[in-house]
Amino acid sequence: MTAIAEKEFRNDFTQQFEGDESGDRTPRQTPGKLYSKTIPTPVAAPKLLAWSKNLAEELGIADPSTEDVQILAGNKITASMNPYAARYAGHQFGNWAGQLGDGRAITLGEWGSKNGIFELQLKGAGPTAYSRHADGRAVLRSSVREYLMSEAMHHLGVPTTRALALVETGDKVLRDMFYNGNPEYEPGAIVSRVAPSFLRFGNFELLAAQGDKEKMKQLIDWTIDRYFPHLTEEDRILTWFQEVVDKTAFLMTEWQRVGFVHGVMNTDNMSILGLTIDYGPFSFLDHYDHNFTPNTTDLPGRRYAFGNQPSIGYWNLGRLANAISLLFDDTEGLENALDSYEKIFWDYYYEMMAKKLGFQTPGKEEKKIIARFEAVLSSIQPDMTLFYRLLAEIPSETVPETLLKHFAPSLYSDLQPKEQEELVALLTDYSKMAKNDGLSEEARKNLMNQTNPRIILRNYLLHEAIEELERGENKLFVRLQEAMKQPYATDGFEDLVKKRPEWAETKAGCSMLSCSS
Repeated sequence: MTAIAEKEFRNDFTQQFEGDESGDRTPRQTPGKLYSKTIPTPVAAPKLLAWSKNLAEELGIADPSTEDVQILAGNKITASMNPYAARYAGHQFGNWAGQLGDGRAITLGEWGSKNGIFELQLKGAGPTAYSRHADGRAVLRSSVREYLMSEAMHHLGVPTTRALALVETGDKVLRDMFYNGNPEYEPGAIVSRVAPSFLRFGNFELLAAQGDKEKMKQLIDWTIDRYFPHLTEEDRILTWFQEVVDKTAFLMTEWQRVGFVHGVMNTDNMSILGLTIDYGPFSFLDHYDHNFTPNTTDLPGRRYAFGNQPSIGYWNLGRLANAISLLFDDTEGLENALDSYEKIFWDYYYEMMAKKLGFQTPGKEEKKIIARFEAVLSSIQPDMTLFYRLLAEIPSETVPETLLKHFAPSLYSDLQPKEQEELVALLTDYSKMAKNDGLSEEARKNLMNQTNPRIILRNYLLHEAIEELERGENKLFVRLQEAMKQPYATDGFEDLVKKRPEWAETKAGCSMLSCSS
């Protein structure tokens, strides 16, 4: 194990590509550059609030010393670091936004380990050339959410960036939480983010907008050599795009599996590695609603609602395909790869849903009942997480009274007679199919309980933990850190396994959030 302060960092990205090395943090355009050198801005009184020991061990990092905490707060830079903010562009809410870039994220360098090379990035460490009119800081509220959720998603088995540490800065940050003209000062914090790469679709869109074929080819070749080294054929750019299509389709099915809603699926928030990236106004589903979006900025159109995520994944891939078409005289291969998304997604989706329902394979009859589950759940809107865990324990006696009583803990409202009838009919037919599927009852339960989480980080729990931290308490925060490591456990943490309470349905920070969250 090596202390962060003693580690020799690599700086492959800044050594490979042209950047603005001036260190000037004045917001501006930096044409022709892929990054700007950016030294973090010191904070008043850094205090370590959380440390992901699990991730640290994977990276070969020792527990943080006082000096390491100063580094994680942006107060100290070692000689081997070359901190920078990446420059990229993107489509935001369907519209071209031009140059964007890391407005409050600063990459310190790359960390080599037995598990590969990872980038270490500080989010909330001060202004960069791409901060526009913002301060480059992050508040405790958003930082707690990102720290806990990125680690929770990892333990759920969903591809994601990770969080190594959470540091309170001792400074106050002015934020208008809902963009409604009521700004308030909030405690500041910094999250240390880790990923093999933070490259996103927008990195390539930027170069396409500039018509820079040379840099586009250079960035794609570097990306393939570093992250897709198995691609050695002559037309590897096309094969690479096909893999990005596959990874994105898989990520979308994983979000649907656990009921995760990203909230702001702009192309600058889409990872080229198929990772969940940039946690902002996210939420897990409570009641099952395809139209749910946690993002106030996404209203009234609900572009990024839960049910739209797979199609938005496709739309974003279309923007990436359009960008890299700069290198193609004939785009037929790109178009074919993009068109393959639909089949790839549905193949992943039905395979995933079969496991959620405890079936071995998604055959014709299984697909029919999957569609029925979608229809009935969308109608009665039970708690998604609780419903699927209860389904694994469905009573053998499928009489209406027994079934309705069994699933009652997952319901947010009383069912109408027709809804009761439809639910009972579905569950009766499902029970028969499950018994005839060939798996033993124990094997079916195990399959379902390894696919359907029991514990999720609900927004109201995150909100309560944040309120406690702001009062100087950390009991719930610590408890959530432990609970997120075992989301599929069959027992324990019973107080966290319950429906969203009524008070949280409309409370700010629990039901809807803004992009600043």
